[in-house]
Amino acid sequence: MKKKILNIEGMTCSACSNGLEKYLNKQEGIKEASVNLVMAEAMINYDETKLNEQDLSRFVKEAGFKSLGERKNDGNSKNELKLIVFFAVLCILLMAISMGIKDFKQIQPKLYTTIMLVSAILGMVWGFDIIKNGVKNILHKMPNMDSLVGIGVVVNFLYSLYNAILIYQENGNVTNLYFESSIMIILFVKIGRYIDKKNRAKAIETIKNLVTITPKNGTIIREGKEHNVTINEIQKGDIVICKPGEKIAVDGIVTKGQTYTDESFLTGESKPVSKDVGSNVMAGSINYNGYIEYEAINIGKDSSISHIVDLVVEATNTKAPIERIADKISGYFVPFIFIVAVISFILNFAITKDISAAVTALVTVLVVACPCALGLATPLAMVIAIGNGSKKGIVIKSSESLEAINKIDKIIFDKTGTITKGKLSITDQKYINTNKGELLKLLQSLESRSNHPLAKSICNNITELYNVEDFEEIAGKGVKGKIKDKLYFAGNKKLFEGYENIFKTQEIEYSKKGESIVYFGDEKQILAVFGLRDEIKEDAKETISELKRMGKEVIMLSGDNEITAKAIAKEMEIDEVYTDCSPEEKLEKIMILKDCAMVGDGINDSPALKKATIGISVANGTDISSDSSDVILMVNNMNRIAYLFELGKKTLKIIKENLFWAMFYNICMIPLATGLLPIKLTPMIASIAMTFSSLTVVLNSLRLSKEL
Repeated sequence: MKKKILNIEGMTCSACSNGLEKYLNKQEGIKEASVNLVMAEAMINYDETKLNEQDLSRFVKEAGFKSLGERKNDGNSKNELKLIVFFAVLCILLMAISMGIKDFKQIQPKLYTTIMLVSAILGMVWGFDIIKNGVKNILHKMPNMDSLVGIGVVVNFLYSLYNAILIYQENGNVTNLYFESSIMIILFVKIGRYIDKKNRAKAIETIKNLVTITPKNGTIIREGKEHNVTINEIQKGDIVICKPGEKIAVDGIVTKGQTYTDESFLTGESKPVSKDVGSNVMAGSINYNGYIEYEAINIGKDSSISHIVDLVVEATNTKAPIERIADKISGYFVPFIFIVAVISFILNFAITKDISAAVTALVTVLVVACPCALGLATPLAMVIAIGNGSKKGIVIKSSESLEAINKIDKIIFDKTGTITKGKLSITDQKYINTNKGELLKLLQSLESRSNHPLAKSICNNITELYNVEDFEEIAGKGVKGKIKDKLYFAGNKKLFEGYENIFKTQEIEYSKKGESIVYFGDEKQILAVFGLRDEIKEDAKETISELKRMGKEVIMLSGDNEITAKAIAKEMEIDEVYTDCSPEEKLEKIMILKDCAMVGDGINDSPALKKATIGISVANGTDISSDSSDVILMVNNMNRIAYLFELGKKTLKIIKENLFWAMFYNICMIPLATGLLPIKLTPMIASIAMTFSSLTVVLNSLRLSKEL
């Protein structure tokens, strides 16, 4: 299966996006399609052995829209604005002729009719895209906003044209001409779309701008000489130079030098980050004050920033359950409005015997009931929220995750690398009566193959290692491997079950100090025990207190021993703690605890992160592409977790407000549009009201950017 995100032109409301989504999902070879109205994109999973991009574009065209390929910018804004200004001036002139010039239309009815007719034809040409899309969607049995407006405009124009012919035959009356209403309707629809598009563009600007963060050029060392090359010329394994004030060109690992970098664009953390030999650097970050050389690791589409852009854009193309409900409502809403419009026409004609009043009612109902606001209510708020999260260093992978956050009442924390910094150091050690230096070298050689925080800490300041063969990581217990044809083990006490533990006293002593315990031994005996102390993150206790204040139940799951884990839990004021947990045991606990979030380092917590309602992980250096959690914290700050839950809460609140206003607007305006109540609407007023309805939803959604 292959995934493709196509930019779509011509979508104007949720009925459009919902109809296109349904049409795509019906096609053979497409596994799943999700259409995003706000981003104007379709994310399609398809079988590349059966379909190609041309096939996908053809399907989009058949559904009444146009595929612009992958992520292309719309450059028609200036032309749109010019046309809007032209037709706005034209409408003002027509109104002046119609109402401002005394008795002109009565004295010169044919000239007046000609001016109005020519102007209306110009307006119909300008709005032909609306009419064409509306007809196409009716033919595909997917009526949408364009169908409502298009039919209303055409009916209004044809009725006026009929009366114009009577006037030319000197049998008609100029009071039955409504040409200006057709132009007005199209004008206000176009104005609404222009404002809507500009506001949506602002909402997703931070997401789109991520791709421009990386520099265009970089300096590499080849054959002992410096070469300035474009970013596309840098290859994996190249040594890249970065001087003070320059940007990191590609993801890499520092091989020489020391500096501080600004990664705020990616993590939301303004504090400079120290980098020295062995540190990961991310493309786009700014080198503050030092000279460094680094090996290129991830380039082009494999870079962290590219993965983040892809993840965030994909997230905005997913649909939360509440959005699917809105889509379903829109699917029934448009056909319902057609029925109401026809009934209004029949009743008005039956009551008044005036075909003009009946046509006006039909057109007004069709125009006023546009489902734009309903379609924008959820996706626009989601796009803004996901964009806000990315600015704070929180990558939210799906809209479903953002909504599901509101269901969470239990938050489960791993200890090492989550509550603690994961940067341990050996503070206590006890060896069997043998060469201590040799045992430490054997341990470090074995642990150097592991990516676990404990293993990394043990391998600090190593100078020489033995070759390790048949290395194996034993989940939840430790590692093993052969050195000089002899099998060695390193890990917790579960790994050495059945061994005589001559270091039991040291284990208890180290544990009381809050130290993590690592045993080292061979096939016959335990050779040494090590106590490693880890630092608790500065903001951990404050964050846990804030989560409790928000009504969340905080639990700690740890693979560490009971004494050490409970010492940390007590300091954090966490009442419920489970110790000596293997990855399987963590998974079992997650399955028992429903509606819970799991926060872990993503290394040995993957099963639990996947199974939890929401999996939250701290990114491991520059490698985020393989992360399996729902949310990635790009900055190692605990306070981002509290922000995440606050973001989810406020986003859902905004969405509910948007849905309320969209429905309230329709409930109030549709009865007035029928022409059966004392207060009546005209098609022109209906088009203005429709524009304000969408604008209300857009402005309410934009509050998210200011409040968080």
